[in-house]
Amino acid sequence: MDRWQAETLQEDLADLYVESSRAQPGAEYRGREEFLRRLTGDIRRPGFALLIAEDTAFAGCAYGFPVGREGTWWRGFEGTLPQDVEQLTASGHVFAITETLVHPHTGDRAGTARALQERLLADHHASLGATLVNEADPVVLDALRSWGWQDIGRVLRSRDPSALRPPAPAPLRALILALGPRTGARPDGLAHDNRTQRHR
Repeated sequence: MDRWQAETLQEDLADLYVESSRAQPGAEYRGREEFLRRLTGDIRRPGFALLIAEDTAFAGCAYGFPVGREGTWWRGFEGTLPQDVEQLTASGHVFAITETLVHPHTGDRAGTARALQERLLADHHASLGATLVNEADPVVLDALRSWGWQDIGRVLRSRDPSALRPPAPAPLRALILALGPRTGARPDGLAHDNRTQRHR
């Protein structure tokens, strides 16, 4: 779905967020409002796309947008960004997945989440997926790593810069999912061809 279709589903997506989150009792309302604010900000980004899995109701969703060639997605990255990642960003082949939600009653939650992510990236012909995860969320980090996401370093910035009073920068982990085949020469799966070289 595109941004216009997603706007009509914001309340349903917020309900899915609350049902699938591990929020403490009493914190659901604040979490829902923060989710809606993040979603509204993401919907406004060029190229925003949303993928939904359904059975009798929403089973899950994943959404995001293409990472701009200028590389602002990586703002706050500590150290030097890996060269392959920098080149793929500059060539416009990186897609950021900013949220993946799966309803707790879905039979294979992990399989649904992986399928949503992989389909979203494939639909956008991305060579690389990117996401940011709070360092304090080991459950999500461990799940992503087990699905093949690679942790490439730390990013210090607010995950919700659209907030009226953005919180202090939080330590986030930058993870990437390479979509190329893994070989002896390219164990990370980051293959390059003429399309992914930086143009000077």
